[in-house]
Amino acid sequence: MMFPIRIEIIPSEGIVERVTALVPLTTTLSVTCLPHHGIERTMRTAIQLSVLGYNVIPHLAARSLHSRADLTGILRDCNVAGIGEVFAIGGDRKNPAGPYESALPMLEDIAQYSGGAMRAGVAGYPEGHPSVGPVDLLDALLAKQHLASHVVTQMCFAAPKILDYAALLRREGVRLPVWAGVAGAVPRTKLVSLAAQIGVGSSLKFLSRKGPLARKLLSGDRYSPQGLVSGLESQPGTIAGIHLYSFNSLDSVPGGPGQASTSALQQALIRGAARDN
Repeated sequence: MMFPIRIEIIPSEGIVERVTALVPLTTTLSVTCLPHHGIERTMRTAIQLSVLGYNVIPHLAARSLHSRADLTGILRDCNVAGIGEVFAIGGDRKNPAGPYESALPMLEDIAQYSGGAMRAGVAGYPEGHPSVGPVDLLDALLAKQHLASHVVTQMCFAAPKILDYAALLRREGVRLPVWAGVAGAVPRTKLVSLAAQIGVGSSLKFLSRKGPLARKLLSGDRYSPQGLVSGLESQPGTIAGIHLYSFNSLDSVPGGPGQASTSALQQALIRGAARDN
């Protein structure tokens, strides 16, 4: 079986040029929103890529929005650029910049302002969240699901954890499709340094205490998600797709230069394919 795949990029300097050089137009791109970058950079990158013909999903961090007018402006820009989906997160900002404390009220306003036309993904946490308890996380997802189109999991390195999480959501009444957040085949040093920056450093530290598994996973020069993807394929129908955290390592994305087939997901991941609350 083959999972649909989309690639998350960080809107750093020169990323649009790198994407156009290395990533086929048929690829869906997710553009992250880091606290020190702000939403403006996310939106600028997303609009540029959408105008070029990519299917683009910008991340909107609720706590970074200064006003409801900010949100209406973003939705207007999305509409003009042909962007029909966003990823709605609370964001890592300590104090809200404006009226939104969390993703839920922003999701309500997105639905209202877009007349229900804008699709919105929400975040899920197979390994929990450092500042929110598991019951509260589940309650928040249940509260959001009528406004959301799917769940994307925080980066995780163990297929059983992701599959157990999807099963838990189903048992508890969350019916949204679950996209598995997977680290792409990136240089190991880059994975470790960037993971800390985007908030999954604790996951890697946790992993490094796991002994043989971690040594196997983090051995060699590159991390490969091949085993993780194979594990997810063991339970067909559980996972809707793969959300690949690229860390902007785009040298060998599925279907890109030197790639024989866009359908060869496994090989593309192995060769080196191209987060948040």
